[in-house]
Amino acid sequence: MSSISPLMISVSGVRGIIGSSLTPAVATEFGQAFGCFLQNRRIQSPAATAPSSRLKVAIGRDSRPSGPLVFQAVSAGLMSVGVDVVDLDIATTPSIALFGRYLKADAAIAITASHNPIIWNGIKFLRDDGIAFPPAEAAQIKQTYFDKPWLKSGLAPIEKLGLFSTDSRVHAHHIQTVLQYFDIRAIAQHRYKIVLDSVNGAGCIGTPMLLGKLGTETVHMNDQATGHFAHVPEPTKENLVTLCEKVKQTRAVVGFAQDPDADRLAIVDENGTYIGEEYTLALCAYARMLSKPGPMCANLSTSRMIDDIAARFGQIVYRTPVGEANVASKMMEVNAVCGGEGNGGIIDLRIGPVRDSFLGIVMILDLMHRTNKSISQLVNDIPRYSMIKTKFECTPEQSAKLVAAVKKKFADQKLDTQDGVRIDWSGENGGWVHVRQSNTEPIARVIAEAADEATANALIAQVQVLRG
Repeated sequence: MSSISPLMISVSGVRGIIGSSLTPAVATEFGQAFGCFLQNRRIQSPAATAPSSRLKVAIGRDSRPSGPLVFQAVSAGLMSVGVDVVDLDIATTPSIALFGRYLKADAAIAITASHNPIIWNGIKFLRDDGIAFPPAEAAQIKQTYFDKPWLKSGLAPIEKLGLFSTDSRVHAHHIQTVLQYFDIRAIAQHRYKIVLDSVNGAGCIGTPMLLGKLGTETVHMNDQATGHFAHVPEPTKENLVTLCEKVKQTRAVVGFAQDPDADRLAIVDENGTYIGEEYTLALCAYARMLSKPGPMCANLSTSRMIDDIAARFGQIVYRTPVGEANVASKMMEVNAVCGGEGNGGIIDLRIGPVRDSFLGIVMILDLMHRTNKSISQLVNDIPRYSMIKTKFECTPEQSAKLVAAVKKKFADQKLDTQDGVRIDWSGENGGWVHVRQSNTEPIARVIAEAADEATANALIAQVQVLRG
């Protein structure tokens, strides 16, 4: 086990190892902290909610075996400081975000560690509109956890304890919200044969319901929401060999892979070739541009394919720090028609300000329908680049030193310092490198993209030598 503390508290919420850094006591205190934060937020903005109404938080979880433990602890913390809890049970993170908004809850919480292994779990705090809290408010939640004001003021008296209820409409609401913007009958007439790998995560429940309405013939792999992941849960090439084989074996037109909380989507083409998470946003952006051209947003670590697609339609891409909240906020600011992240996350504000694999699946099938092209043909329509993603264990202090060294060495190049540092070399084949500290893991990431693999590796090497 690393000496680096595995408890991560960031703008993305909280993640830790169950029984080590994320214990029932820690989860309870984060529930209490979030409840106190919401109460203070109401006092500071009384017009946002009627003062006499009760605060309400909708909570769902992915399928991890530790999910009930963390859910019950967080719920107990919230109710102990007078906040009502609505239990959504196992649901995808975008489902939770959208349904919290539908319920007009004051906030929502997703109990998930996303693509992290089974020993991890986390607590993701979402605003009433479904978006993650901005850095300033995320810092307030963190500080409230450390200050523990409930120890001074006391917990809620019996008559003001939070109430507990359940609601089972979360999946149906999500599906209806997505499908209203697409021609379901037109897609269904193709009877597309697909292979879906839900990795025994939260996507196991709602995704088959979605595909049923789209008329697909679905081969569903790892389809039980047990949380005992059938393979390493991050939907990367090395983890999806079996999915690629199944697509070829069944002669499916496409393979889809979700991560445990189903906000990310990776794609396999009809030949059983993993085309990757980067193409999810690129293809979805292409689909959106065909129906409504407009500005788009993506984070600094996302492939330049989206810039090529935007340019084809005379549009611009706005770059943001990594994190869906950053992308969604910029989208709202510039009235973007779509956006997302290169890790397989597509965002469309018509649906909600969150990454959404349900949306990605429908957009890809709709694109196939409207262009009458296969996935491999659609991929060939987009300029191809080579992207290399590396990571290494690193403290925030070590990462900051590396970023500073990179800024100094490449000061004569185009630099973007919104999130760590991204270097863009001049020239069509110049490429770029992004160096940053992860918000969700105790690691630093170094990502490069260039016209070919050799150039991308060379760019990575230029940064790696600065680690010292």
